[in-house]
Amino acid sequence: MKRRAFLRDLGLGAAGAMLVSCAGKTGAEDADADAPVKASHHKRGPMTMRTNPNTSDSVSILGYGCMRLPSLSEDPESESYNVDQEEVNRQVDYALAHGVNYFDTSPAYCKGESEAAMGIALSRHPRDKYLLATKLSNFAPQTWPAAESQKMFENSLKNLKTDHVDYLLMHAIGMSAGDLSGMEAYEERYIKNGMLAWLEEQKKAGRIRNLGFSYHGDVEVFDRLLREHDEGLHHWDFVQIQLNYVDWENAKEVNPRNTNASYLYNELAKRNIPVVIMEPLLGGRLADVPTAVAAKMKQRRPDDSPAAWAFRFAGTPEKILTVLSGMTYMDHLKENVSTFSSLDPITEDENAFLMRVGADLSVNGVVPCTGCSYCMPCPYGLDIPTIFDFYNTCVNEDMVPHDKRHPRYAEARKRFLIGMSRAVPADRQPSRCIACGECLKHCPQGIAIPDEMAKIERSLLNLRNNA
Repeated sequence: MKRRAFLRDLGLGAAGAMLVSCAGKTGAEDADADAPVKASHHKRGPMTMRTNPNTSDSVSILGYGCMRLPSLSEDPESESYNVDQEEVNRQVDYALAHGVNYFDTSPAYCKGESEAAMGIALSRHPRDKYLLATKLSNFAPQTWPAAESQKMFENSLKNLKTDHVDYLLMHAIGMSAGDLSGMEAYEERYIKNGMLAWLEEQKKAGRIRNLGFSYHGDVEVFDRLLREHDEGLHHWDFVQIQLNYVDWENAKEVNPRNTNASYLYNELAKRNIPVVIMEPLLGGRLADVPTAVAAKMKQRRPDDSPAAWAFRFAGTPEKILTVLSGMTYMDHLKENVSTFSSLDPITEDENAFLMRVGADLSVNGVVPCTGCSYCMPCPYGLDIPTIFDFYNTCVNEDMVPHDKRHPRYAEARKRFLIGMSRAVPADRQPSRCIACGECLKHCPQGIAIPDEMAKIERSLLNLRNNA
């Protein structure tokens, strides 16, 4: 029943809802559903656009996420990000030329360099040709005093070379801060210091055109803000949530602190609040699905990558304003532009297939890391995102043998041990973790990073000792 609103937005009605409600079944009854179907070859057209009902903005369904801009340095321990400005300019030019007009950044992205880089790239174009989204990323307690938070906003305008922000988000609402709960952190960051009232004044003055928030963590905070919207205490012009076909109904299986995207989306949709999507690829995991899943996707739509499947899912519901993608490389940008030009909505059969895949992926043992790198740098030198990325890839390909009963034990053992040594230098591997807990303060996904590192290190030690 929870999926019915999603299907209603697809225009599939009750029959589609009944079909998808069976998506969790496995076994013989799924044989026909997973059989190859003739692919509908994608025809390039104009970028799909959505209309913001509050401002009548025409917004590209593909949003340009600026968390992982091209860099001249690959060193995660470097104090600076060292943005490749020439490549950023080139990609921004391509995006604008192909209909992408929504650009999402933050003072926290790219080690503080993202806003300035985007300001340089975008200011080369007329201001009315693009929509700027940035965030008040006042996570640290030293930024909670009103004067410091206001300074952060003013710096954003300066770095972005603009006198107004089209979409301003209160960043990571619901995320805890140190010993404070998500609700307590929200009170300190926006209520007790008067910052929410100040932001609303900036909106009245035209310096903010749309005011909203991005949600992570404590669903009680999400519910509170929507209740206050209903009561007229505050008005949210848009809200950013994590949505993908795994999190639609299985978010808590992936991570107990997360909330199902179906609930978040439906609560916003029934209030007619435009929805911005983050993590449509779940930190890249849905672009690198297990081999068996990728094969089934290829049978159904030979021309589509696993990433295209995930993007089509995220972009299909009608209340979605834009789907953000962090496109570090030009190839990523070109593929994503193709997927959304024009968007080919998922069918009820494809939706049922993705629900089965999502249920399976939610329990396959990967670490729910989205690669945001907020945990970096580690004081003891670990390359946390790279370790998790390599481990998750091996899990997806069934290359983490726990004992010699694994059907390909020798091959998997060699690949896991040698691969980890090649992917991560010796002085940045899991063995360096002393469980200091510094990373726990910064992870928006609430991952028990030291515990996961200990688990991976145990796997490595076991394989080294059992040739």
